[in-house]
Amino acid sequence: MSIALKLPAGDGNLQQYQLREATRFTAQQLRPQTARIAYSAAHVVADPFANHDPSTQSAIDWDATMAYRRHLWSLGLGIAEAMDTAQRGMGLDWATSLELIRRSLDAAKDTPGALIASGCGTDHLAPEDARNVDDVIRAYEEQMEAIEALGGTLIIMASRALARVAKSPSDYERVYDRILGQARQPVVLHWLGDMFDPALTGYWGTANLDDAMDTALGIIAAHSSKVDGIKISLLDKDKEIAMRRRLPEGVRMYTGDDFNYPELIAGDGVGALENHRQSHALLGIFDAIAPAAAAALGELAAGHTARYYNILQPTVALARHIFRAPTRFYKTGVVFMAWINGHQPHFTMVGGQQSARSLQHFAELFRLADAAGLLERPELAVTRMKTLLAMNGVWDA
Repeated sequence: MSIALKLPAGDGNLQQYQLREATRFTAQQLRPQTARIAYSAAHVVADPFANHDPSTQSAIDWDATMAYRRHLWSLGLGIAEAMDTAQRGMGLDWATSLELIRRSLDAAKDTPGALIASGCGTDHLAPEDARNVDDVIRAYEEQMEAIEALGGTLIIMASRALARVAKSPSDYERVYDRILGQARQPVVLHWLGDMFDPALTGYWGTANLDDAMDTALGIIAAHSSKVDGIKISLLDKDKEIAMRRRLPEGVRMYTGDDFNYPELIAGDGVGALENHRQSHALLGIFDAIAPAAAAALGELAAGHTARYYNILQPTVALARHIFRAPTRFYKTGVVFMAWINGHQPHFTMVGGQQSARSLQHFAELFRLADAAGLLERPELAVTRMKTLLAMNGVWDA
């Protein structure tokens, strides 16, 4: 059946758009025994009926939020919980983040094979209130203790407070030496570039990425038994590959590159050690493209590299659009995808961030999602896109 609607073009006029035939991923593809560890950084579903001030308070629809995590687990993907995709530090405070972590860990216990790791940061310490690195250490320790008490595995998030008070790479070494030294089990480190968060400019004590990499690698080498891996989100595949090839044996690279993930995950086969040759995944874009990501990873695990690329490569244009500058607003595109695909009943976000992108942005996102085969229920997607158009004064779509 042919499905069409009118979408605004670049000149502001409406143009007829014809949807392609919907993609269907097989059950075998969607339950991969993958050769890569793959975490999806998952979004939260806001509660639009809560009586609260969205500019200062977060209200979560817990049932819908947990249902989406079960959906991701059902596809064979892991959950990176309470990360920036969940609007951590952009509407989601530490108290709500800890409740999110607790609920997700409880849900994981009831889901065979569920993989989950949780973000540990210093976001309850306002950067302007941090006086020195000891304040940062105490903040990290408070969150570590709370998450480990729940049985959670840690992702050590980059700290805005540390970026503010650190005076040299040695301050970073001191903080991470202390934190890694007392971690109960291996953790994932997280290096988030300033395109995602301008407050993290100069992380590891320098604006020079090569020097910053040296500092991070030195910390990892000194504590390799406590480091499962590092996720870097610099949107620079060459920097990721260079760092990957220098990691100690057994320490994984988790790509956070939402622009170049297909080739980084597939790997290049170059490197003295196996962990130097490919990246694993910890990606915000996997929330938005979950069925394609799961199917592609299943093909990669089966040795079908061409099929892997055939599925995943068409999603890259969509990812680059969702993560376009200002990159920190990519969460809006992720939640839009969940809404048009029927995984939540509304397009409302914590902090009202559904308004962070333009109607033109959403129209192009819709086209790219269709081109990548990611409109799971095309009729519903068209109905919801028409609703958004009508809310913006387009009544004849």
